[in-house]
Amino acid sequence: MTLDVPNIKDIDQRLRDEANEPLDDIPLTEPTKKTQIIAIYGKGGIGKSFTLANLSNMMAEQGKRVLLIGCDPKSDTTSLLFGGKACPTIIETSTRKKLAGEEVQIGDVCFKRNGVFAMELGGPEVGRGCGGRGIIHGFELLEKLGFHDWDFDYVLLDFLGDVVCGGFGLPIARDMAQKVILVGSNDLQSLYVANNVCSAVEYFRKLGGNVGVAGLVINKDDGTGEAQAFAKAVNIPVLAAIPQDEELRRKSANYQIVGTNAGPWGELFGALAEAVAEAPPIRPAPLDQDGLLGLFSPEETGAGFELMPATDADMRGKNAKPKKSLEVVYDDV
Repeated sequence: MTLDVPNIKDIDQRLRDEANEPLDDIPLTEPTKKTQIIAIYGKGGIGKSFTLANLSNMMAEQGKRVLLIGCDPKSDTTSLLFGGKACPTIIETSTRKKLAGEEVQIGDVCFKRNGVFAMELGGPEVGRGCGGRGIIHGFELLEKLGFHDWDFDYVLLDFLGDVVCGGFGLPIARDMAQKVILVGSNDLQSLYVANNVCSAVEYFRKLGGNVGVAGLVINKDDGTGEAQAFAKAVNIPVLAAIPQDEELRRKSANYQIVGTNAGPWGELFGALAEAVAEAPPIRPAPLDQDGLLGLFSPEETGAGFELMPATDADMRGKNAKPKKSLEVVYDDV
């Protein structure tokens, strides 16, 4: 038996073609007026899932109806909320149901705990599709499930800030959210991502968009102050500073909720919930690269380094040899 193995060049071209396709139009209707749709962005691993799980739990304790939607292909937004259990994603469930000739029902993809409703959009397996297009497909399915008829006070969207392709920019590019909240820390990479999101917000504001940045949540705050300096520089407020604390790290690793009035961190997350609800969307002033590096000491970033141009001889290495000149040289008379 001969296996029909696809040519790697064909696979590569197919993925490139998929990534370059224009974004599909998602039919959007006016959300319920009382609903705040908030997109949360941050660098992968910075603690968005930790922040959102505890924030949503605290909002529910305050009597709010909250829907948490994970829009990260890792599908880990709801893991803390559901005690480490994997939540079936909308995309994988849709594929499985479609093959069986069935329709996706809300109970197949949405689950609840302590008054918080949560679901994961999911994404394609590595090398098998575009993550951004998976986000678009997920929102198309939400529309079919009746997204704009749902009755929630807050819809929290967890987006990966590292990725810049169209699907991950939907809330900003298409005014799907009223405001954006950033999660960062006192490190250059997370603030670089936060600054990129500010740049995206500013870009679409210039095109007539309405989304603004409501503020920054500092996670794992070690007190060095770079994140506060960043927030001041881009003209956004700090909504909360969650300390770098061993108890918090341990509880998060063990899938324990700390955003509750029953524990010692209730006051912090209660204040965060109120700040998230009340903070208005602001037009940020993103920094250039030098401005971002200027928030850190030169010893940390290597600031002051000057670029040294490479030469042709550098590039050729041992293959370098004099090049014949086309210049006409006249003998002295």
